Amino acid sequence: MSRVGNRILNIPQGVEVNLQGTNLSVKGKLGSLQTTFSPLIAIKIEEGKISTLRVNEEKTTKQLHGTTNALISNMLVGVSQGFKKELVIKGVGYKAVLKDQQLELAVGKSHLELLDIPSDVSVELPKPTEITLSSISKSSVGHFAAIVRATRKPSPYSGKGIAYKDEVIRRKEGKTAAK
Repeated sequence: MSRVGNRILNIPQGVEVNLQGTNLSVKGKLGSLQTTFSPLIAIKIEEGKISTLRVNEEKTTKQLHGTTNALISNMLVGVSQGFKKELVIKGVGYKAVLKDQQLELAVGKSHLELLDIPSDVSVELPKPTEITLSSISKSSVGHFAAIVRATRKPSPYSGKGIAYKDEVIRRKEGKTAAK
């Protein structure tokens, strides 16, 4: 049984929600998001609250129930507060530079990594070794953060690479010389 799907979501102050069939649009102070959901899940909007109900009790419907509820919750939070991911670059000579709509990463390779920044994600560089990504879409900011991190994952031996700010890198001990 989906407990996530049974949550009743409160619509934040200043957020406007419209439902037309299976198409849900959410508009807030930071922008607007629109998504089409499965017809297997009924979405009800009443008195500043949103609830999701299953049309039947099939396995796929149960799977979609919690997912739909979580996606709607992320839309409400996104247009009212937004989402933010922070990355830290560790390593000698490793840095990031913003050029137009591209993020240029120098991460110990023979060439610079150029990443196109998605239109709905904003990138800030408080320091050359810190990257802050923000967006109203949780999936967009998370996906781009994963792409940036994948250019040079943190090494378990030296700790060099790109990691999330709060990520704990499990360190390994190096080889010891034979005696």
